[in-house]
Amino acid sequence: MNRRDLLKSVAAFALSPALARADDVATTPFSKEGLVDLARDIARKPYAKRATVPQAWREMSYDEYRSIWFRSRDAIWSDTDYPLRVDLFHPGLYFPNTVEVNLVEDGQSRVLPFDFSLFDKTDTAPDLPLDGHLGYSGVRLRAELEKPGIFQEYAVFQGASYFRVIARDLVYGLSARGLAVNTAAPEGEEFPDFTRFWIERPAMGATTHKIHALMESASVTGIYHFALRPNGKATDVDVSCTLFPRVELGNIGIAPLTSMFFFDETNRNRFDDFRPAVHDSDGLSILNGRGEMIWRPLANPRDVQISSFVDENPQGFGLAQRERRFSDFADLEALYHKRPSLWITPGEDWGRGAITLVEIPTDKEIYDNIVAYWRPRDPLAAGSEHSFSYHMTWVDQIETKKPVSQVLNTRIGKGFTHGEKKVVAIDFAPHEALPDDLEDLVIHASSNRLEVSEGLVQRNPDTGGPRLAFSFQPGDVTAAELRAQLFYQGRSVTEVWLYRWTA
Repeated sequence: MNRRDLLKSVAAFALSPALARADDVATTPFSKEGLVDLARDIARKPYAKRATVPQAWREMSYDEYRSIWFRSRDAIWSDTDYPLRVDLFHPGLYFPNTVEVNLVEDGQSRVLPFDFSLFDKTDTAPDLPLDGHLGYSGVRLRAELEKPGIFQEYAVFQGASYFRVIARDLVYGLSARGLAVNTAAPEGEEFPDFTRFWIERPAMGATTHKIHALMESASVTGIYHFALRPNGKATDVDVSCTLFPRVELGNIGIAPLTSMFFFDETNRNRFDDFRPAVHDSDGLSILNGRGEMIWRPLANPRDVQISSFVDENPQGFGLAQRERRFSDFADLEALYHKRPSLWITPGEDWGRGAITLVEIPTDKEIYDNIVAYWRPRDPLAAGSEHSFSYHMTWVDQIETKKPVSQVLNTRIGKGFTHGEKKVVAIDFAPHEALPDDLEDLVIHASSNRLEVSEGLVQRNPDTGGPRLAFSFQPGDVTAAELRAQLFYQGRSVTEVWLYRWTA
């Protein structure tokens, strides 16, 4: 099918329900229940590995891959008044497998066939075969974020079960994915794939965009439902899924987030770089089931480290980028100060488990080395069915979840004295919960393996909030957990600061 015929077919389907049901347009009934049944049936069958695109597509260089791009003027539902535009990605390079893209209208869905003529390319683009197992590798969603009639991208689904979302004035940073399986396990991680998408045509004037995805791997099959609302300063996404394990799943991650942390003030001495910091996220934020607000600064460790924050029915967690000034990064290209933060709110009680943080060593900022997710305590049995739901808020600054002072920054290193003594300086934000006289604050600072000093609180003239400083002598200790918070009149008035120090 050539481009003209494809667009004519898409237009007929998108604009005319009568034509969409005509004999020359293959459609099938669509429902969320039907998708659940489909996933259940697939899970009962032996797993089939996905075919790859021809070798010439897989062996493209990065520059060659970027020399080919989708023409946005030919996007799905372009030249209509519907409040959504959908662009398509070609396969190749990092995306050797294709996905099936279905369009949904009036309870009927149809497969969108692959058409390479929808893409433009430069003179240096390689000649690629158009036979073999070809198809799209993902989709991009665009909406009117700032001005009517101007459609800007705000979400991308491409690669395994990964997807990225931004809000107005932000640039892409951390990613989310459908499910994490065996993250940091000795036997290696498994990456389930979104293999089919169903994109619903929104009603006129609708502010919610709905997309559904089938997830498949050797260990699990699942169906995911996404309701996306690009609201300007924040983009909200409601996620619900039903999982069908093929094998017992003991090491899984629900609502997994993936980010990059290279360095900041805590490990600046290890990197020769003109920038003061490089990261997509600088901390893990948790509101646990007991109502504690926890802040765990991220690290780029020398060895893989896994931190488990055991909990029951967590109220929320997320990866945040709290440093928001250009001067925090001094990077005119990467614009790290504009990377989004992401907060997860469970849609129901998740029971017992642990918010898990995996930090992987990296020597380059191009690698995502941070993973955070909810790990249920009990394994998911083979042949069972499990449903989860959660709300995602993609935003610059995560809204305060509890009336306490947030951690602004953490610094760790040698102080004025000689020897091996380490000084920890934690800056907290100004907050109405704090007393005017900082001497009225009570310091709680402790460690599981180190003896820490009593600590000192002083006002930071730059931030206007308190700075808590304490020290410790490492001795023979090579790794230890640190905890600190400030109290006033018997209650905590700051986040709980947690950190894993390593020599």
